[in-house]
Amino acid sequence: MQDHSETLIHLALSEDIGTGDVTSLYFIPEDRQARAFVAVRTEGVISGVEIAARVFSQVDPELDVEILIPNGSRVSKGALVIRIEGKARSILTAERTALNFLQRLSGVATLTAKYVELTKGSTARILDTRKTTPAYRLLEKQAVVHGGGVNHRLGLYDRAMVKDNHLVAEGGPEEIQTAIHRMKSAHPEVEVELEADSLNQVRSFLTMDGVDHILLDNMSLGELREAVAARGNRLTPALEASGGVNLQTVRNIAETGVDFISVGALTHSAPALDIGLDFIPI
Repeated sequence: MQDHSETLIHLALSEDIGTGDVTSLYFIPEDRQARAFVAVRTEGVISGVEIAARVFSQVDPELDVEILIPNGSRVSKGALVIRIEGKARSILTAERTALNFLQRLSGVATLTAKYVELTKGSTARILDTRKTTPAYRLLEKQAVVHGGGVNHRLGLYDRAMVKDNHLVAEGGPEEIQTAIHRMKSAHPEVEVELEADSLNQVRSFLTMDGVDHILLDNMSLGELREAVAARGNRLTPALEASGGVNLQTVRNIAETGVDFISVGALTHSAPALDIGLDFIPI
């Protein structure tokens, strides 16, 4: 994660600074010192504070950077997240890139926390998906955890997720079962998840060996309850509801008894948290 985030910081600074921050170079005296605070403008959950702090340090290793609030913290309007002291030029050059990381990741954590809050008291846990910003997946999935959610698979390599198109290509139940056995023999550590879009498929999948999760795709609340009832008292396979999930529907979905609810919006539609930099010349 450290090496990956350092690469992202380098790329982000390169695209922003380019051949130089001409505004700071020509309008800010080289010896001007300043103190600045990264401040939250609205309530939310913080994520990305460490990578934001490293942006300032990468621009100027001589900056004094102090993290005041750790990742995963719930914050109110006006909370001070990071303190920076040193050359005014350096602080201003790093400002936008640092805020971009922090606003984006805190937005993901904040939206996740809203979903988690709405499912309290149920057995359901909130899952993310692979619908992430290219190259930002590890950071965004970490933000989901900071918001109280749970990570689904990181990529195509750490869980076999057999969706509708795979099922069509593979064939019937016997062919699917054979494929599961073949994969489990080669990779016993990799879990298998099958996508079901009907209760008949759910019942069929429940008879198979080696199925760790069943994804209940776009099912009604009644169908979700029937799927949970069909599993009975078994702990496995885990049942995951997907499709049609939003802040208005998630509570009712959670009350059906499913184990997980996957929400693509956590990473593809989370609004940035309003965070700014308060700058004080000294």
